[in-house]
Amino acid sequence: MRLPCPPVLALTASLGLTLLAGCASTAGARPTIAAAAPEVPQVAHPQGETPQWWYRSGAARAAGNGAMAGKARNVILFLGDGMSLTTVAAARILEGQRRGAPGEENALSWETFPATALSKTYNTDSQTPDSAGTMTAIMTGVKSHMGAIGVSAGTRGDCADSLNKGLLTWLQLADSAGLATGIVTTTRITHATPAATYAHSPERNWENDADLPEAARQAGCTDIAQQLLTDARFGRGPQVVLGGGRSQFQNATERDPEYDDKVGLRLDGRDLVEEWKQAHPGGAYVWNAGQFEAAKDAPALLGLFEPDHMQFDHDRNRSAQGEPSLAQMTTAAIQSLARQPQGFALMVEGGRIDHANHSGNAFRALDETIALSDAVRAAVKTAPPDTLIIVTADHSHSLNFVGYPVRGNPILGKVRGVSGEDGDRTQYARDANGQTYTTLNYANGPGYPGASNAQPAGPKRFPHEPSEFKAAQGRPVLDEVNTEDPDYLQEGMIPMKSESHGGDDVGVWASGPGSEAVHGTIEQNTLYHLIVQATPALRARLCKAGTCNADGVPVELPVAKAFEVE
Repeated sequence: MRLPCPPVLALTASLGLTLLAGCASTAGARPTIAAAAPEVPQVAHPQGETPQWWYRSGAARAAGNGAMAGKARNVILFLGDGMSLTTVAAARILEGQRRGAPGEENALSWETFPATALSKTYNTDSQTPDSAGTMTAIMTGVKSHMGAIGVSAGTRGDCADSLNKGLLTWLQLADSAGLATGIVTTTRITHATPAATYAHSPERNWENDADLPEAARQAGCTDIAQQLLTDARFGRGPQVVLGGGRSQFQNATERDPEYDDKVGLRLDGRDLVEEWKQAHPGGAYVWNAGQFEAAKDAPALLGLFEPDHMQFDHDRNRSAQGEPSLAQMTTAAIQSLARQPQGFALMVEGGRIDHANHSGNAFRALDETIALSDAVRAAVKTAPPDTLIIVTADHSHSLNFVGYPVRGNPILGKVRGVSGEDGDRTQYARDANGQTYTTLNYANGPGYPGASNAQPAGPKRFPHEPSEFKAAQGRPVLDEVNTEDPDYLQEGMIPMKSESHGGDDVGVWASGPGSEAVHGTIEQNTLYHLIVQATPALRARLCKAGTCNADGVPVELPVAKAFEVE
């Protein structure tokens, strides 16, 4: 196999594959060992961004980065939903300060990984993306529209338009190749990020049949919860599924086992939990931590720990009647899947980082990030050495890290220092009107200090979901406010019911075989190709289906139906 030039892709008008000529080594250049990167066509916006173009351009970048040299047997992707680089930096400091240190010198578990990159997160139709379109890019190698679950770009909510646009995810590919697969999340299993690992829908909100419009049903679309069960058509389906959202699987006449005042959401008369049990006669269904602990050795495991999202880690019941932690779920999933001799593929989401940021509540956003770090640390200890581990985020948020606080200043506290870069650093810094302010704040969201229809003017507390605000009369006086309280909402400059995503790049961290290819600034869909090319079993399955070029690089967009079992 020839060595490629550094990953600068020649742009041609043809879809034909030509190989880059070998390049003389340059002193100080980063060496790569990979298949020659295929050339990609010039883009003519927007018509040029076809699914095939996205797929091939991602393949070219991954091969150029050296991903084809990877020898991973197992793959674990950790997805911190909404985990901006600011969120990572602040969580790093909070974890260090909880250990009694200044905090800045601390490192979260994945920050010790040897390989890093930046990921560009935009959707095909939006500068600032959502979790559905971004996770679809990561899982399928193809960027798509906001709200898309496992389908190429089209019209959101148009079922008929989406029917022939279903994309093969690398979890489904792994299933087809004989690997064991699993999904772990702290959100509903049917929520955007986990749904994009197994479902195909032009609208992320079609989580159960009651959410599915009649027109979409008539056109042939099915709800996301139902698709979890039909995912077995690629092999066996996910053997470990752990998260929240059991109401999406239960009939509306069925009372929730944990909460007397809650019932299922389905109106089609189906009990999908019971159907899962019938499809997995040796498996175990659990809904609390005690049951989960007792069922760890089951050959198949479905855990739905809440009717909705799982509780924030700060708030969860830690008894046997409560919920397991993300680290506990991750460890159990790895131990279960690792029994498969062909290897495994696992996606783990720290999904409530995003929800806390949307709430304008930095405490829970950072706490959830630390919980994800604990899960990654557990995976490093538990997973076999031939496991590629990638940690990334789907998108950013508007959390800001500002001012000139002194070293070791509480990250959730008020800035102790000065408004400029010099002066008396023993006192609280004050703005131009003499008011104190916090190190962390949001560009927008429910922490706006004006009076809302839910809380009076001044500092806001979690939870706060107003429908309207009045204009703020200056900033609130924070001198006597405990901004480190878990329920304190950081100030938001622009009043919004829910704080928004950000459009800036997010981090990628990697360790294990194939991780050397993770470097540079990449399009988000390239993550799929880095995973597939670095895992011989996955790329071999694609080559068997005829999607590879002469160098064995998977470059042709796979047709999902061709990977279904007969």
